[in-house]
Amino acid sequence: MKLKTRAFGLSATWLCGLFAAVLFACSVEAREAKPKFGPAIPVGAPTEYLRKNPAPDYWAISPFYIAQETDSDCSIASAAIVLNVLRGVPVLSADELVTPRALNAVVNNQQWIAQTRQGGEGVTFAEMRAYLEQTLRVYGAEDYEIAVFRPSAASAANLESLRALLTQNEKSDRDIVLVYFNQGVLTGDWDGPHISPVGAYDSATEQVLIMDVDRRWYVPYWSSLPRLFESMLRPTPESFGHLRGGTGGILHIKPKQP
Repeated sequence: MKLKTRAFGLSATWLCGLFAAVLFACSVEAREAKPKFGPAIPVGAPTEYLRKNPAPDYWAISPFYIAQETDSDCSIASAAIVLNVLRGVPVLSADELVTPRALNAVVNNQQWIAQTRQGGEGVTFAEMRAYLEQTLRVYGAEDYEIAVFRPSAASAANLESLRALLTQNEKSDRDIVLVYFNQGVLTGDWDGPHISPVGAYDSATEQVLIMDVDRRWYVPYWSSLPRLFESMLRPTPESFGHLRGGTGGILHIKPKQP
């Protein structure tokens, strides 16, 4: 009886393990069956615009395009890209590029560091603006200012303002746009807030190139202008702590006017 009970126990354990394995395999299969970019288009697909147009922002950002280092430090990675773009390629061999770790050490904002460590909550739109302003001051980039576009409603007027902003930004590499958006609206996957630079805007097709710093999962991808607009308006889910209910927008870093 004892042996039979033990044998039954082993059999049950084996069956439970098999059942769990089947569930896991089904879960993995379901995840793999989902399109990688959802409604977005990876940068390598429609190359027409980048081959036939100056695309100054894309070429300014590309040399400094880096990945976020934790699951919540997209704001740090994006700020490092901004600084490198504004400073340009260093002239001397001893000059270092700005990395996320170097930025953390120089700016030394403990709240920002805590929010962006592995498993951190991340930052709100308002916090990102404040942290970016501090970063520009600390690194001596005080000739630049941050203009904010923060749509509060899905109106035609707001969409037109976004269109005009991206069209103007595409004319020069002296400014750079960061977008705070819901990543899942663009990629069809993770439902949560994210920050990355805008690499280009094709006004003829109304496609926006997102230089997504989430390099573990993505390469740069194109998204339609209306969908990007929608992604900025989607409130952050309730499960995101102090970020919950927040929406996104654009931080436009540009030279100060005389």
